[in-house]
Amino acid sequence: MFRQAIARPLVTANRAVARRSFSVAVPRMGEGDTGAPRSGGVASGDQFTKREAAQEAVYIREKEVEKLRNLKKTIADQRKHLDELEGHIDKLSKEQDKS
Repeated sequence: MFRQAIARPLVTANRAVARRSFSVAVPRMGEGDTGAPRSGGVASGDQFTKREAAQEAVYIREKEVEKLRNLKKTIADQRKHLDELEGHIDKLSKEQDKS
């Protein structure tokens, strides 16, 4: 259960010390706000910004290379399947020619 207490002001040398009221004000930002823009734009960023951009570019490049590898593998598999089908067609057409 909550206790209720009456706070008495402290008295020091006949002087009442007022209690401070603490209030927490949360800084509020609008939707999409990310903070203050850098002076000079993105091109004049510090080393962290440049390194972050470089790492992002490397990551994107690696993902694109991975996608290209997967596409080439898919194309190779489809080419193999088409070659097998052409072989079957050739085999069937040769058998029909003999008959």
